[in-house]
Formats: sequence, structure tokens, C-alpha cells
Amino acid sequence: MSDLKQWQPEDDNFWQTTGKRIANRNLWISIPSLLCGFAVWMMWSIISVQMLNLGFPYSASELFTLAAIAGLSGATLRIPASFFVRLCGGRYTIFLTTSLLMVPALGTGLALQDQNTPFWVFQLMALLSGIGGGNFAASMSNISFFFPKKQQGLALGLNAGLGNFGVTSMQILVPLFMTFGAFTLLGAGEPMILQKASGTLIGSIAAGSETWIQNAGFLWLLLLIPLAFAIWFGMNNIHTEEVTPKLPSAFGSFSIILVMYAIGLISSVLGLWLILPEAVNGSGFSIPKELVLVLILFVTVMALKVLPGAIRTSLERQYKIFNNKHTWVMSVLYIMTFGSFIGFAAAFPLSIQVIFGYSHIMVDDVMTHTTANPNGPSALTYAWIAPFIGALIRPVGGWLSDKWGGALVTQVCAAVMIACALGAAYFMALAYQSATPEQYFVPFFLIFLGLFAASGVGNGSTFKTIAVVFPKEQAGPVLGWTSAVAAYGAFYIPQVFGEQIKAATPEYAMIGFAVFYALCLLINWLFYLRKNGEFYNP
Repeated sequence: MSDLKQWQPEDDNFWQTTGKRIANRNLWISIPSLLCGFAVWMMWSIISVQMLNLGFPYSASELFTLAAIAGLSGATLRIPASFFVRLCGGRYTIFLTTSLLMVPALGTGLALQDQNTPFWVFQLMALLSGIGGGNFAASMSNISFFFPKKQQGLALGLNAGLGNFGVTSMQILVPLFMTFGAFTLLGAGEPMILQKASGTLIGSIAAGSETWIQNAGFLWLLLLIPLAFAIWFGMNNIHTEEVTPKLPSAFGSFSIILVMYAIGLISSVLGLWLILPEAVNGSGFSIPKELVLVLILFVTVMALKVLPGAIRTSLERQYKIFNNKHTWVMSVLYIMTFGSFIGFAAAFPLSIQVIFGYSHIMVDDVMTHTTANPNGPSALTYAWIAPFIGALIRPVGGWLSDKWGGALVTQVCAAVMIACALGAAYFMALAYQSATPEQYFVPFFLIFLGLFAASGVGNGSTFKTIAVVFPKEQAGPVLGWTSAVAAYGAFYIPQVFGEQIKAATPEYAMIGFAVFYALCLLINWLFYLRKNGEFYNP
């Protein structure tokens, strides 16, 4: 039966006889669904690199905005998605939010068939790709209800960590699928000719080669269609007072989800218009992005609160998390871990291409950055490795936290991230002033691997802390809320990199992030590692 009227995972007898089997089934369907969500959300980090290689009529700074747009909408959509499970049931929520990913997957494939497609169409597809980012909050909230507290660190680590493999899977599969006409028989368009060398997991691809960039979107339909069936027939709603007390019909649940997602998309569009320059269909007002992000959060939360009837009643109950100071503390710490992971995953490929794919030489006493570097590494060959490590190690963060305490693990991660950010800044500065930047690529790349690994471990440790600090009714919404705030890293980091590369000082971005990590280290100690604090090493 799809609706569970009784669910007591903290009861050992219930867990061993009934709960464990059902929980694991839901987890192993949830993981590939979340993987596809991450893949569709982050696919613009690779698409933008290939658009640059193909000579699409856009600058590197303009292409950075596509990943940033997807990042902002994905983060904003996590706010309503945080509350879907309590309002609509886990099965209905995961089914619809996963099925909706077919829209940007199909639309992106169609738009990429023509280099003359207006830029606003790519912006719209990037905006809708954010649905994949929003899905994380609903998925994590849902899985948190299925497992007992003593196993939530590992369960949430597996769901999030293996789900995060969507970034790596995308960065491996998209370049490979672009090398052949996988969907030509279905009328999926003609190949384009590379103007600059590209690459895949298995090697470089010379300029002049054919590529099917549209396959970057069409590919995900191969997974999303069967997944929709698996979710509908294999997952469960937990219809209990603690999880989903008033479960609507499937149609009613879908209507609620669509209305709440529409609110998130509208506030995202408003925020993007305020932030972006006129050249990329923004207002050109030059309002500080930090201020606009706060505005988007406020507008989205308040707009959801005015929804009528049972939705408003349920949201008011869940909004009690905002009265708890630990909600805000954990939001900051999760920005450090997941915000860094997802932000760097979005910016890393294009950063490699721009910093190491060009020779930086003096011309008439002016440093120029437009000469192609024949010895430069291919971003599409290397970029997948860093998020792969970050995702692979995330369950280890949950396991270590179950054993040693989440706050202690988070503290170690913060220290490592400070050192790595400063090290990356040093080698970025050297590379961006060199005619042969490839000589600095190996130390830069290895340091970034360490940064991703630390952020991955920290992803697991912060979720463990949340599971201990908050009561069960609040833990799910808090997981969703903190993941929403942190996901703005997918917007903020590509934007900062784009701005600093345009200013010829990319190292300043990393120095700024190191300062933020130091602040997080202090906050974590003040709240969770002082023995006379409210919680010690949760």
C-alpha cells in the first residue's frame, strides 16, 4: 500500500520487522531521482564550456550567468520544497518534482540545436533547470522521516552523497554523449563544428570535430521516464500526524506543489532582473547581489505564508523553525559545506577553461587573456573529478559524525577549507599572469580536490548535527531550509568568479571565501564545541 498509516522507526521491533525494508526501498529509489535532479540543475556548468568552444555568440562572463541563473532558481525553489512532504506526502512530491525535470531537459536539447537561439531562451531553460536543485530539500526531508535518529547520519549521507553524484555523472556523461549522434534518428538535430579543442573523460577532442551539444539535454530523458514509473509504484507517503497529517489526493498534492513552485520561480525572476546587467536581460541597476538574495528569501517566505487554508496553517506550524537560533547557525555552517560544494561545481569547469585554457601575455604593457593556450588542460576532461570526490566522501562524513560527533568533524573541515582556499588563490594568481598557466594546473587542481573533499565530509557532518539538535517534526523542514540557503552558493560563486575574472583578479574570490570559512570555524566552536554550551559536539 502506498500510504503508510503507521510509522515508528524509533521502535526497534517495528524497525527490524517492517520499517527497515520499506525505508531502504524508498531510499534506493530516492537516490537516482536526486541524482537526476543534480544533473539537470548543474548541466549548464558543462554546456556553457561547450558553447564557448563552439563559438556561440556570448562572452565568458555572459555564459557564467547561465550556471548562476540555474543556481539561484534552484536555491529559491528549495524554500517551498522544504515543506512539500508535510503538505503533500513524500511519494506525490518526489514523483512530480522528478517528472518536472523532463521540461528543462527537453527544452534545453531543442534550444541548443541552433546557435541563433535567443539568449533569453537559454536563460529560461537555466531557470527551469533549477527545479532539480529544489528537489534536494524535498528529498532530504522525506528520507529523514523514514529512518531512526541513530541511522539518519548514514541514511541522509547516502541520499545526499550518492545524489550529489548527479554532478559528476553529468560532467562525465554529457561530454561523452556530445561526441556522437545518439538521438539523430529521433530528429534531434545536426552536429556543430568545434572552433576550440574540447575533451571528455577519455581524452581531448581536436578543433574541427563534430559535436552534438543538444544531447546535453536529451540524455536525461533516458533516465527520467523510467524513474517516474519507479517512484509512482515503489515509494510511499507516510500518512501520520508527525509527517503528513492531512494527505490530499494526488491531484490536490500536485496542485499545491505547482503553485508553491510558481511562487519560487516568480521571486527568482524578480531577483535575477534586479541583479543582472542589461546586456543579459537584467535591469542594470547594479544592486548588490547579497542584498537581493536576502530580498528573494524574504519575498518567497512571505508569499508562501499568504496561501489560504490548510497550506497556510501547516506552513505557520513549520515556520516555527525560524524562532530557533540554531536554524540560523546551521544555515551559515551549511553554506560553508554544501554551498561551497555546489558553487564550485558550477564554476569549476568554466574557471579551468578561462584561467588555464588561455595564455596571459603582455601586449603594449597591457595584460591580455584572449590568446588560446595550445597546452591548456581540457575542462571537460578534469572538472568531473573534484565533485566526484566531494560526493563520494559525503557518506563518510555522516559515518564519522555518527562516531565522533558532527561538530568536531565540521571544525576539522573548516580548517582544511581555509588552507585550501588560500592555496588555490595563490596558484590562480600565478596562472592568470602567466603565458604558460598550465605549469600551475597540477597544484591548483590537487588543492581543489582537497577543498571538495572537505566540503563533502562537512555536508555529512552538518546534517548529523541538525538531526541531533532539532526535534523530529522540525528536523525535516530545517534540513530543507538550510539546504535552500546554502544552495545560493550555486548562484553566488559563479557570479563572483565571473566578476573577478572580468577584473583579472580571480584569486580575490578565493581569499574572500577563506575569510568566510574562518568565520564559520569560530561560529561552530561557539555554539557546538564549547563544553558549557547548550549542545556539545552534536
